[in-house]
Amino acid sequence: MAGQDPAPSSCDCFVALPPHTAAPAVIFGKNADRPRHEVQEIVYIPSAIHRPGDKVQCTYVEIEQVERTHAVVLSRPAWLWGAEMGANEHGVCVGNEGVWTREPVGEDEALLGMDLVRLGLERGSSAREALEVIVALLERYGQGGSCKEEPVPFIYHNTFLLADRTEAWVLETAGQYWAAQQIQEGSRNISNQLSIGSEITAEHAGLRQRARSQGWWSGDGEFSFAEVFSLPHQPARMEAAKARYRAGREMLRQHAGGITAETVMAILRDKASGICVDSEGFRTAGSMVSVLPRDPSLPCVHFFTATPDPSRSVFKPFIFVAGPKPVPQVRSPTFPDDPAKQIPRFQRTVDRQHELYCRHQAALELMERDEERGHKLLAALQDLEKQGLEGINALLGGTVAPRPEELADLFFDCVEAEMKFYT
Repeated sequence: MAGQDPAPSSCDCFVALPPHTAAPAVIFGKNADRPRHEVQEIVYIPSAIHRPGDKVQCTYVEIEQVERTHAVVLSRPAWLWGAEMGANEHGVCVGNEGVWTREPVGEDEALLGMDLVRLGLERGSSAREALEVIVALLERYGQGGSCKEEPVPFIYHNTFLLADRTEAWVLETAGQYWAAQQIQEGSRNISNQLSIGSEITAEHAGLRQRARSQGWWSGDGEFSFAEVFSLPHQPARMEAAKARYRAGREMLRQHAGGITAETVMAILRDKASGICVDSEGFRTAGSMVSVLPRDPSLPCVHFFTATPDPSRSVFKPFIFVAGPKPVPQVRSPTFPDDPAKQIPRFQRTVDRQHELYCRHQAALELMERDEERGHKLLAALQDLEKQGLEGINALLGGTVAPRPEELADLFFDCVEAEMKFYT
């Protein structure tokens, strides 16, 4: 069956809110675990005004455009339109994960979950608004189509974690049906499985009737979305996700009251739990951590690796300002006859590696080939990241006030500094 690939696949999303955070801020994090050789790029797209009747071409389907789209920064597989994770100029963050449920996956091309991530960010000025955008588009256009750049389809439904400066939402889907849970304090994580029980804040209007009509729920007693819509016999990848979910939840619990960006980065780097993946078929292709201060006078800060394996990557900060400096070193090349856009799709491969990815891959090979030199390089990269974090913490603490042009160059400068270590 499409989607039942034996290779492991996984993603993990985390959010922490006061009082679990060390400072009055919401902290969001995600590992995007993807096919091993897939390249993830970082893309900034400015806000825009669109004309009535405009359309937007997503990965597979064209839909109606809205009047205004927000500025977004995305970490995305380089072959598609949407994103694994990202943020917008209003301090909204969204990440998605694949799930398999009692609702069958559809091979017909529709919106990918990754398209819905981008659409939610472009159209929602809060986590709640982004959720409303996603579920409206889900109900109208459906979700479907292959999520991997290969001829054999790899299809799944999606769960989402959405956050802003004040709250977070977990949104879980099964076909066109969905349930959402509001998170106003504490911490939460999701890991390739349905996790919303009876604590449902909002749901598809026909959700319970669908469950009753299929014989999945009697209509009596408590309604648990996870229990009703989960497969009775789950794929191996979803069974493995349970252990990662428990490990992630425990790590959040252990640090409750003191969670920082560094805490979430350490969780994303944890290989013993499987949260940081490095297997033959799949690996963590990109990682993101965001700090969303409750104080609206402070900027939201979004850290991206743009490279695989966060345990050997550098988290680099991005802050929304007018006219951020372009960073071509983390943009993949484009192709006029892209095999992802031609029918039939994925009949050949192209090299989507961007400059930072190429140099980082060489560094990973060095670390594995020459232990002494690799250890020195990794220590230098860790020191570079530490310097960046210290600067951001000073900014958020109010002890420094950088000029707007410095913030516009921030992500570019951090990428350039990292690349110098690879020459």
